[in-house]
Amino acid sequence: MSAAAPHILIVDDEAHLADGIRENLEAEGYRTEVAYDGRAGLEKARAGDFDLILLDVMMPELDGLEVCATLRREGCQTPIMFLTVKSDADDRVRGLEAGGDDYLGKPFHLRELLLRVAAILKRSAWYRQPAEAELSFHGNSINFMTYQARGWDGSEHTLTHKEAMILKVLAEAGGGIVTREEILDRVWGYEVFPSTRTVDNFIVRLRRRFERNAEAPQHFHTVRGVGYRFSTEPEAGNDE
Repeated sequence: MSAAAPHILIVDDEAHLADGIRENLEAEGYRTEVAYDGRAGLEKARAGDFDLILLDVMMPELDGLEVCATLRREGCQTPIMFLTVKSDADDRVRGLEAGGDDYLGKPFHLRELLLRVAAILKRSAWYRQPAEAELSFHGNSINFMTYQARGWDGSEHTLTHKEAMILKVLAEAGGGIVTREEILDRVWGYEVFPSTRTVDNFIVRLRRRFERNAEAPQHFHTVRGVGYRFSTEPEAGNDE
């Protein structure tokens, strides 16, 4: 997050709602910009340096899911919170799988929006701490600032923001056990995904990238019924 007040982009075709959000965020000390359709929002996101994007889903020109997916394909890792009247579990999952960080259904209470904005910015600030910018283990190397990684076999990878955040949470535990709930709270925040199985799916992806045998992991260890443990040195791949 920038040293100045956090910079937030609001993208919503309901002008009165977008302007109301802007006024309230600015009253909290945030800097803001507004776009009133998906295409304009995409261009502003590409051109600006934002700490957070608030993105409506149902919009003309481009919908929010397309905007988010495009930004992620282009390497933009700015946190995104979806704002939408479509708030059932399947829609939340689709939005978050497109690369979103949170999902707030309309209508919403202003206080909840402000709390979620603050929580996302706090998670982002933790992630960007420079002291742990790189991680190396058993022939693998990861740069948390650029999301670039090299596997033990020389393969190049660009991690998603969530993959990198999960790996950072596990690495910071220093070999200790991290529960699925702790990972969800640190990486996504409260009540974002309907199931902790989401964490399991991301661990599978990390194993495929960095384990020499993803079926017998030596670094990403399952602690049955609890969560996961990460070791920089290879250990026997027996689940605990």
